[in-house]
Amino acid sequence: MDFSLSPELRALRDKTRRFIAEQVIPLEGDPRQSHHGPDEALRRELVARARAAGLLTPHASREMGGLGLTHVEKAVVFEEAGYSRLGPTALNIHAPDEGNIHLMEEVATPAQKERWLRPQVAGELRSCFAMTEPSPGAGADPSMLQATAVRDGDDYVINGRKWFITGADGADYAIVMARMEDGSATMFLTDMDRTGIVLERNMDAMDSCFTGGHGVLRFDNLRVPASDVLGEVGKGFRYAQVRLAPARLTHCMRWLGQARRAHDTALAYVRKRHAFGKPLVEHEGVGFMVADNDMDLHTARLHIWHTAWLLDQGEKCNFESSRAKVVCSEAEWRVVDRSVQMLGGQGVTGETPVMRIFTDMRAFRIYDGPSEVHRWSMARKLAHLSEKAEAELLRDGGAA
Repeated sequence: MDFSLSPELRALRDKTRRFIAEQVIPLEGDPRQSHHGPDEALRRELVARARAAGLLTPHASREMGGLGLTHVEKAVVFEEAGYSRLGPTALNIHAPDEGNIHLMEEVATPAQKERWLRPQVAGELRSCFAMTEPSPGAGADPSMLQATAVRDGDDYVINGRKWFITGADGADYAIVMARMEDGSATMFLTDMDRTGIVLERNMDAMDSCFTGGHGVLRFDNLRVPASDVLGEVGKGFRYAQVRLAPARLTHCMRWLGQARRAHDTALAYVRKRHAFGKPLVEHEGVGFMVADNDMDLHTARLHIWHTAWLLDQGEKCNFESSRAKVVCSEAEWRVVDRSVQMLGGQGVTGETPVMRIFTDMRAFRIYDGPSEVHRWSMARKLAHLSEKAEAELLRDGGAA
């Protein structure tokens, strides 16, 4: 793996960094935000600025209007975008749209791409991904899916309830996961203004950086034409993996930018703030936190770049993306937590962006699977590989 950046990628990184500093960060105090994220007017202004800068939806294919970035290139650009909580919204790389765009590129029909994907890449549409359900439905275990889809003539009729659906409020279309009569799962595409879709409420959450917040949706006899099935009937769980492995990693990329912002803010403070006769950074306890932050940031970046490189080689990376998600979510959280500590009173107030980063980032250890689920999944795979290797060793020894 080559860690050097091409001249073109360095130029794109620097362009993104300048855009975030000059065009996005000044809008962080804009009043067009609530506990449920930036409103649509602010989103459209941010998107217009990114479009003018030539940075809109860089991960989408050139055919669809994006820049066609590789996974490694995304790692570099997404980190820079994540330096501001509004950066991912501006570049149209925020969750869940970023993952939905990737899934649509991989699975959707040409007609579906023209109807939903192309305008989404242009920043004209937003989407949501409706899979998570209240108990006893699907959460970390997708096999517990309760929402149902039943064929009725040329349509499918969907019934069920979803919650913690990021971006549901104001979304133009949804990707809905539902269980079929044979127990398999299928993904469906639907405009959000169809009869049978009810946004019951928006949930109060620790984070407030996602446009549309997190909604509770109910599907009451929602009719979806068979032509709006995403991919093939019965392959919903497989497509979920197509979406989730890269999406786990892009979360790591964006939050790395926020962690770096927190660290930069804290470091600048402890260099100039004095206590007991010298700058805070010269006190050993504070200096250790600065060093630990640097190590965690570097560790997270290496996991991201390595997994991105594997994805670019065509690997599925289900194991590696789980590993990166756990390492990055916990390392980046430690960076932000230490940054709050270094800032003292400045860290627990709105005097710096760090308090907001702290409350936004805590949920990252839960999004796209809690750390405990990923560790459990990794352990099972490691045990299986060990068992397989032992069996092959015994077989080869017997053959000898």
